[in-house]
Amino acid sequence: MKTDLPERTFAFAKRIVKLCQTLEEHSGVAETLSRQLIRSGTSIGANVEEGQASQSRKDFRLKYNIACKEARETLYWLRLLAETEIVPQDRLQPMMDECNELVAILTSIVKKLRD
Repeated sequence: MKTDLPERTFAFAKRIVKLCQTLEEHSGVAETLSRQLIRSGTSIGANVEEGQASQSRKDFRLKYNIACKEARETLYWLRLLAETEIVPQDRLQPMMDECNELVAILTSIVKKLRD
């Protein structure tokens, strides 16, 4: 299944890295949340890439399912950063919108592969 998803998730990971670089300039909660966000936010694309090289349909579905879970977790951390006003909502909204779209795309792909 060849799509633009690998590039899209890579671009999203770059945005996550830049956000986390900013967050790590602070100590305490912002830095702690940054570590959570960097793991989940960059894992989406890594699992999509692994899925592209999968050996079987089952392996592909597994990698995309993990990517979907990581996208949902990433959305959680982004929402938490916004709701606690660590980062202004308007700065995070485009990333949350993109993350929501990634969740929807990945969910759709995983569901189709179950049939």
